[in-house]
Amino acid sequence: MEPKAPHSSSLTEAEKATATTFRRTTHLPLDDCLLMLQRFIPHLTRYRLHHLNQRHGLSRLPREAGSKTKRQTFSAYPTGYLHLDICDVRTAEGQS
Repeated sequence: MEPKAPHSSSLTEAEKATATTFRRTTHLPLDDCLLMLQRFIPHLTRYRLHHLNQRHGLSRLPREAGSKTKRQTFSAYPTGYLHLDICDVRTAEGQS
């Protein structure tokens, strides 16, 4: 059994350029990039996007210079004390 309408699932050079430029400019995670790019490139798969990012050195984006937080140790609390560590949540607009 073969597909009724065979088609190539590889990306064109323009689609590759679009995907890599989008990743470089937005710094979004892989799944978010995939959702946005699938609107314009419907046959784009998660695997192809991940592989493309790896080939272009975009699978792990460099951290921003001031984004490293200073790690601190917890204070010594008595037994039975519950410590909740709350951190900032970053929104799509980049606000905390």
